[in-house]
Amino acid sequence: MGERPDIDLTRPSAARVYDYYLGGAHNFAADREMARQAIGMWPELPLIMQANRAFLRRAVEYCAAHGVHQFLDLGSGIPTVGNVHEVARNADPTAHVVYVDNDPIAVTYSRTILGDDRQTSAVQEDLRHPDAVLAAVRDLLDLSRPVAVMMVAVLHFVTDEDGPADIVAAYRDAVPSGSHLVISHATHDGQDTQADTHQDLYRQRTATPMTMRSHDQVLRFFDGFDVVEPGVVHLPLWRPASREDVGDHPERFAGLAAVGRKP
Repeated sequence: MGERPDIDLTRPSAARVYDYYLGGAHNFAADREMARQAIGMWPELPLIMQANRAFLRRAVEYCAAHGVHQFLDLGSGIPTVGNVHEVARNADPTAHVVYVDNDPIAVTYSRTILGDDRQTSAVQEDLRHPDAVLAAVRDLLDLSRPVAVMMVAVLHFVTDEDGPADIVAAYRDAVPSGSHLVISHATHDGQDTQADTHQDLYRQRTATPMTMRSHDQVLRFFDGFDVVEPGVVHLPLWRPASREDVGDHPERFAGLAAVGRKP
């Protein structure tokens, strides 16, 4: 992949830093430096990211089991091992997945990884512009049939000024009954000053500052959806595979998760 003049490889990208947390290889020196700095301040970060990835897997399996065969993964980053198309295809070989990210490097890597997979696509758009995203995916997904709208570990990179609730509502209004909304979101709830330090690092080093939100703020994103049990909970508590996956202090994972169904 050749370098492009509009990409600053000296500035970390949230998508590539996340890839590093998960043990991926699709990142650059600046991403690795920031990730190591963040882990130095908050050693549990890789575990938190793994818990988020485990939630994504369980949520995709849930949607597939409830009649959803199309997945729109917004702010998808780089589809490393265990991402949406692998999980969805394992549950339903006919599943279609569209990845959307505004990071050109993430999209380029995604297209390389996906190769000639005709059931999966990667689109470069910004989820904060629903009209542009929906126009770009209209030929890739049948928006008259249920879609799982995935916003996993991405809305905390949408500032209050950008109106995240209005953005979510635009996607809600574009999909039919039976569609699902999947959200995981960084939170202050149950955290100490590590969360503040983490936010400051993203604000200083990346183009995507982080805004952590409370349980009630995340719940409001599900207006117009029926939130499925167990509701908005810390990451390990959303339909865990076993009690051992939860641990004694699920709040230490610093993330909230939920799935809603459009009636």
